[in-house]
Amino acid sequence: MVMPEDAGYPPHPPSITPGRPESPRGNGPGRYAIAPRDNDMCGICGEIRFDDDTPDTAAIQRMVDQMTPRGPDASGLFQMNRLAAGHRRLKIIDLSEHAQQPMIDNELGLGLVFNGAIYNYPELRQELSRRGYRFFSHGDTEVILKAYAEWGADCVQHLSGMFAFALWERDSGRLLLARDRLGIKPLYYAESGGALRFASTLPALLAAGDVDSTIDPVALHHYMSFHAVVPAPHTLLQGVRKLPPATTLLIEADGRRQERRYWAPVYGVRDDERDLSEDDWRDRVLDGLRTAVKRRLIADVPVGVLLSGGLDSSLIVGLLAEQGQSGLNTFSVGFESVGDEQGDEFRYSDFIARHYATEHHKLFVDSATLLPNLQACVAAMSEPMVSHDVIGFYLLSQQVARHVKVVQSGQGADEVFAGYHWYPPLLQSEDPLADYARVFFDRDHAEFARAVTPAWASEDFSRQFVRDHFAQPGATRAIDKALRLDSNIMLVDDPVKRVDNMTMAWGLEARVPFLDHELVELAARVPAELKVREDGKYILKQAARQVIPAEVIDRPKGYFPVPALKYLQGEYLDFVRDILDRPAARQRGLFRAEYIDELLQAPDQHITPLRGSKLWQIALLEFWLQTHHIH
Repeated sequence: MVMPEDAGYPPHPPSITPGRPESPRGNGPGRYAIAPRDNDMCGICGEIRFDDDTPDTAAIQRMVDQMTPRGPDASGLFQMNRLAAGHRRLKIIDLSEHAQQPMIDNELGLGLVFNGAIYNYPELRQELSRRGYRFFSHGDTEVILKAYAEWGADCVQHLSGMFAFALWERDSGRLLLARDRLGIKPLYYAESGGALRFASTLPALLAAGDVDSTIDPVALHHYMSFHAVVPAPHTLLQGVRKLPPATTLLIEADGRRQERRYWAPVYGVRDDERDLSEDDWRDRVLDGLRTAVKRRLIADVPVGVLLSGGLDSSLIVGLLAEQGQSGLNTFSVGFESVGDEQGDEFRYSDFIARHYATEHHKLFVDSATLLPNLQACVAAMSEPMVSHDVIGFYLLSQQVARHVKVVQSGQGADEVFAGYHWYPPLLQSEDPLADYARVFFDRDHAEFARAVTPAWASEDFSRQFVRDHFAQPGATRAIDKALRLDSNIMLVDDPVKRVDNMTMAWGLEARVPFLDHELVELAARVPAELKVREDGKYILKQAARQVIPAEVIDRPKGYFPVPALKYLQGEYLDFVRDILDRPAARQRGLFRAEYIDELLQAPDQHITPLRGSKLWQIALLEFWLQTHHIH
């Protein structure tokens, strides 16, 4: 069962005249302003004005151009009255020009820009055809248009996949912004001067101009304390917000708006499932995974796999092989070791590649490669991402994009199936907030106040956020509260965002079967004891035993945090010192000089509970601000 967080607004029928089934609806794209270009996954952007001015199409074009890597295959721009929209396209489904965007249906009076993939679009297309709609393309984009014409804003309830889109009604001027349930696809927006602009990336909004780039104090606290996770709607910039996952934002032509969360999984066993055995749960999880992986094969181009050699990605390879995939391309990345800290897990990925006879590609990143590419990696970040392996995803995606346009990734399994070390203690926790914060927070509030200059010292926003989230209905036990927080908040604004930004930097689409929303709903109902047993992900491991070799399942849990960015020394320490000593950093004055000096004197002694470098964290924030010319 899925429990809406609030009743929200009712389904809003579009202001069009719905035809009758015997009179086919939406039978042509009409005329629209598109300039296809053959360049280098999708990016969307646009502007809606609430005054008598027309949108700044030059600003829209700057946003389109800034997102070229996300959609290297084509671009388009549409403007009518007080709305303009732009699009960059990566051709994955329906490679013809019929699926070009912005997509306009003049008969329905609707337009759309869309980023993502709707995996159930063939079934939806059949259903909508039975209801009288006629299609002019063969992909998933047009299905969203027809779904909105039929169901209004509730069309999102019918979509299975990852998506962020902006859909507008020609006659009313109404605009709908929407984001998928797990926030796999991003959507940012900024308001100023009687207009609202939106884009797939924060740098695109900066390229458009007129953005308040003041640091957001709430976001700064989250970045420094909540393991660099900045939950929606905040970003580090006061003038840029992001639409939360599982949310629609309906904007009227006069600027009035209604925001609604349309999905919130309930955690805990359902009454009708209390008699299920361990084997029953195992079989349900395996069936759910098979469905999730199969759904993500929908594409008109080959699909590969990012293979770390761990349980999650190995299971995806096994399930693909089970479904008859052969000659599968798999990809792994590893880094230089530092001391006893291992930097790669190639022995495990090699084992799976041999077992399933995949076309395996390995990328080894040495220090000579890593450092020169950091600037470009940070430029690809919509928000600063402190995780050490982000540079690995960036460089690996560059290599992967030379072979395939779509990859499946094991991201999300640890959050959804309880693979982290902080979950088992929460089974019996009497103070879940304190127990969670102790293992997950990078700093307590006292250290935060000691790290930042007095102007940025603030209340304990991060602890309050977790307290409020834990208090929401839909999860009773401490462990379920933590799993819900991690799956719906932390996962969205750390691993998932990292994968999207780094793959899209090279025109590569990443699909994440562990974040299939029906699988997440199922996992939320699995008894917590069956998830955390035996070092975590127990029920997933039991399901995996039906598919892949035990050697991969029973191996020690892997973790390779790019040691060079964890134990900063030599040229890396010099690099960090230079960033923090630049005039821009000193003028900004975010951090106390004595705190920076303390970290610089002994970087390896200042490691967070989650084994990250506190020095790299503050340096990365400053580096991101400088890279994006934020003053």
